[in-house]
Amino acid sequence: MKCRLLTAALALLPALSAFAQQTATAAAQPKELNILELVAGGGKVMYVLFLISIIMVAVAFILFITLRSGAVVTDKFMSDSEAMIRAGDLKGLSSYCRRQSQRMSSIVQHTVDFILQNPSAGIEEIREIAQAEGSRQATQLTGRVTYMADIGAIAPLVGLLGTVIGMTKSFFDLSAGKEGVQQLELTSGISMALVTTGAGLTVAVPALMLYAYFRGKSQRLVSELEGAATHFIVSLQMLAAQARAGVPRASQRPADGAQATPLSMNQRDLHGI
Repeated sequence: MKCRLLTAALALLPALSAFAQQTATAAAQPKELNILELVAGGGKVMYVLFLISIIMVAVAFILFITLRSGAVVTDKFMSDSEAMIRAGDLKGLSSYCRRQSQRMSSIVQHTVDFILQNPSAGIEEIREIAQAEGSRQATQLTGRVTYMADIGAIAPLVGLLGTVIGMTKSFFDLSAGKEGVQQLELTSGISMALVTTGAGLTVAVPALMLYAYFRGKSQRLVSELEGAATHFIVSLQMLAAQARAGVPRASQRPADGAQATPLSMNQRDLHGI
């Protein structure tokens, strides 16, 4: 009987050895990283960084929509505006600009409204009005881009705040903890500190990259806006020069054999430029 039990025990020995080896191997393998658990380990600072990341995405979406050539100035608008200026139809041009959503249309509208309200204004005063409105539109173009730079600067600081909180928590728990649990508490605080630091950098790096992209794009669009505004002022000056020289407008050119009449400059026709 004893021999049979001994034989059965020896037969089970390899299976028990293999089971023990598998158990030891499973215990030695590290636990798989769960992103949700990792984020939760960052503490309340992670909520702030999550909110900042949402703001960054929203600002980037708005900039992608607003920072495009079609929203600043188009060739069609410039050609239509120049045709109305040559025809002397400033009231029609003002109404046309009100129906447009381009930034250049705002510059033209403010300038034309100033001319209509101040028929004796000179070209320098008109140029100042156009430049003032152009500066306002350019500031609006570039102002939102700086939000990305602000996010890129704030996010690492928030992550650093989480780092300080995590390290402070670690040493506070370490000093107040019981024997045998200090190492676990210290590891938890350090993990929180590293998670918040990494999260802050994760938000800051794409924010700064987007800032560099949108900054270059906004500068290019501002240059286009300045060129269009300069072209608009030159068109007004050319029309004023033609009026002083008595050259008729395109809409007022006489038929063949008819006598040309001098161009009169009234309120509708840029009087006083």
